[in-house]
Amino acid sequence: MKLQSIELPFGKNQSLHKSPKIVLLVIFTLVFLIVIPYYPLLKYPLYLVKNSSEPSSFYDSNDELISVQSINKKCDLFSGEWIPNPDAPYYTNTTCWAIHEHQNCMKYGRPDSEFMKWRWKPHECNLPIFNPAQFLEVVRGKSLAFVGDSVGRNQMQSLICLLSRVEYPIDVSYTPDENFKRWRYMSYNFTLATLWTPHLVKGKEADNNGPTQTGLFNLYLDEFDEEWTTQVEEFDYLIISAGHWFFRPMVYYENHQIVGCHYCLLDNVTDLTMYYGYRKAFRTAFKAINSLKNYKGITFLRTFAPSHFENGLWNQGGNCVRTKPFRSNEIKLDDQNLELYMAQVEEFRKAEKEGKKKGLRYRLLDTTQAMLLRPDGHPSRYGHWPHENVTLYNDCVHWCLPGPIDTWSDFLLEMLKREGVRSHEEKLQYLSDRKLQVR
Repeated sequence: MKLQSIELPFGKNQSLHKSPKIVLLVIFTLVFLIVIPYYPLLKYPLYLVKNSSEPSSFYDSNDELISVQSINKKCDLFSGEWIPNPDAPYYTNTTCWAIHEHQNCMKYGRPDSEFMKWRWKPHECNLPIFNPAQFLEVVRGKSLAFVGDSVGRNQMQSLICLLSRVEYPIDVSYTPDENFKRWRYMSYNFTLATLWTPHLVKGKEADNNGPTQTGLFNLYLDEFDEEWTTQVEEFDYLIISAGHWFFRPMVYYENHQIVGCHYCLLDNVTDLTMYYGYRKAFRTAFKAINSLKNYKGITFLRTFAPSHFENGLWNQGGNCVRTKPFRSNEIKLDDQNLELYMAQVEEFRKAEKEGKKKGLRYRLLDTTQAMLLRPDGHPSRYGHWPHENVTLYNDCVHWCLPGPIDTWSDFLLEMLKREGVRSHEEKLQYLSDRKLQVR
């Protein structure tokens, strides 16, 4: 329908009270013309789409909602630098009960605190500080699952702590198994879950010791890990990740046959390196998601977060004792970290292309560069008491809470706020492609 130009019917001798129907018609028409172009954004509360000249948003001491950047602004959120943030942290180890003991660095005597006082600044824009009230409004009535290993659990616990300024969840787990926890925010009908799968595919420990005394694992690279793949159809968002377990010795199976391994030291078995298994595991995991009949959610790949062992390997005395971030010109992604990053992103792009054929949405939560610059954010030896009679290596894999991992929620919320526009654009493209196929 072509809209005709409208002349306002108010002449010199007309008053508004004499023409109520005409006035209503004019008002309706103006509202129609103003609102319709922004229809894709209407699913979000108004404060989520409001433009602001302020550089960032935050949750202030009066719990007020502060306006945010325009979600339409084009910007690479993941290319930037760490800058000082004297307002951080936004919770402590005494105000949040969700912190895992091994990441509770301040409890166990870490002497410095500056590692908590940084924020990520993209080169081309500003990334708002996580606003717990905004997040809970965006995810109201929805569900989010973290699929992966203990770093994924680390991320979930960070999110719970950040949200604790608004509400704590209740435990609604269906099993006492700590690897499959579920939490619900009752006021928002929002569910969080963690689904344990360190290798993403079906696997089992074949030897408790193995060549490096860290276990030997059989991985069935072409078989789904049904512990998680049978549960994810019900979720609105998946955050999938994997990494550090692939450094351990593994034997690879495909079509029920051994095809190779990573540092297994078995006779007549070819060492295919960990990169082979890592790539194949992501390929199978994404294949599982794309094969789900009823899954309509958004899948985020949270990219590999590098460890920072120096002066030795993780099981040979390596440690992480730095107390401030790198600048981006002081370190680069290379060697193992680069290989792992490229493998997962390449498989992600393939899965994204295949998923689009079914109308599925994939998003890249690209934390790698930001976390490469944070050698100061790990627990090191501050995940237990010094006098404890335990055998624990210096932890340069996980992240202290509070700490730099909290920024992952900054990324996630900003991506969710942009999702209304992006999903609408992709849906239009999907429908357009379907029409071309019909022709």
